[in-house]
Amino acid sequence: MYKIKLHKLFVGLFLLLFLTSCGSKKKVASHKNKEIKEVSSKRDDKNSSKRESAPRGSYANVVEEYVAEFYEIAQEEMRLYKIPASITLAQGILESGAGRGELTRRANNHFGIKCHDWEGDKVYHDDDRSQECFRKYNDPKYSYRDHSLFLSQRRRYADLFELDPDDYEAWAKGLRAAGYATDRLYPKKLIEIIERYNLDRFDSEVLGNTYKRDRREVAVQANGSNNYIVQKGDTLYSISKRNNISVEDLQKINNLSNNNISIGQELILK
Repeated sequence: MYKIKLHKLFVGLFLLLFLTSCGSKKKVASHKNKEIKEVSSKRDDKNSSKRESAPRGSYANVVEEYVAEFYEIAQEEMRLYKIPASITLAQGILESGAGRGELTRRANNHFGIKCHDWEGDKVYHDDDRSQECFRKYNDPKYSYRDHSLFLSQRRRYADLFELDPDDYEAWAKGLRAAGYATDRLYPKKLIEIIERYNLDRFDSEVLGNTYKRDRREVAVQANGSNNYIVQKGDTLYSISKRNNISVEDLQKINNLSNNNISIGQELILK
């Protein structure tokens, strides 16, 4: 009888040890699976972020859209106040982040003009110092008008209006010399924006001059089909605008799967 009880006790202990062993193995396996899932999910996140990242040249598209929206306002300001439209647009692009800056989105302030003696609406925004006072406008066109008044009504900028209205380089350098910006590279930045996006063409339109687009002109081939050689600064959007064709049609005609183009690439326009 004692031997039978001892045998049963031994069998019970054996089963208990066996079950405990199995449970611990399952637990370890489960932990490993969890680790594998976590690693794979991190890889998936990394890959998905690559897929969802903005395509190269997307900022150029934003700038082109900004120009398309505001060039007529800049030209009107040029007619009234003799400030080159190219300069006004370049300043707007640079100082508003092509319309995407926080101050621009909150206050329609495209030129970062601070309150000074302003009696209109105001917003407070971190700039050189915390929570500085900036002018707020109901419509972006009033920001453009205020920019014109800001330059034309202050004596420190009087010398600018002695410059030729189609000399954007002199205007860009003159703005910094008059104290509009402390950044020594400010003129260079404006000039690069103007030349990259051909903003001086809007000056020529106002002045009635013939605008020379040099190599950016559409090359008409001997076979009668219109082709275009991609130049530095070009985007599908800018090419489509200049040639009265949609981006979608350009992609379709040229078998493009996205908006990526490269300098020297030949595009069929029709």
